[in-house]
Amino acid sequence: MDEIKSREDYLEAILMLEEKKGKVRSIDVANELGFTKPSVSIALKKLKDKGLVIVEDGVYLKLSDEGRKIANKTLEKHEFFTNFFIKIGVDPKTAEDEACSLEHSLSEETFLKIKNFLSNKL
Repeated sequence: MDEIKSREDYLEAILMLEEKKGKVRSIDVANELGFTKPSVSIALKKLKDKGLVIVEDGVYLKLSDEGRKIANKTLEKHEFFTNFFIKIGVDPKTAEDEACSLEHSLSEETFLKIKNFLSNKL
């Protein structure tokens, strides 16, 4: 589970940085996640080996189609739960933190069932 959480966090961070900055470097990911550059380099190598991240021009990180798919699903869960928790009165910082934990532990099927159920109730 920790490996999946880590992978999803990295892919989500790359996606968000890409949307903000356009081009993403490993140092940007390190700064975003608060990790050291060496630990980010190790994680990015694993993501490249799995075909989830591509390095362009020897510097810039780009999500592969599969990496983008995982990042988008993770971000969707994160945003959904953050917004839901805030709507029900949870402090925004707590909502953000708890959404981050929850986004990794739910299957896609369970998430879609919750999302559909709550969409009909709200």
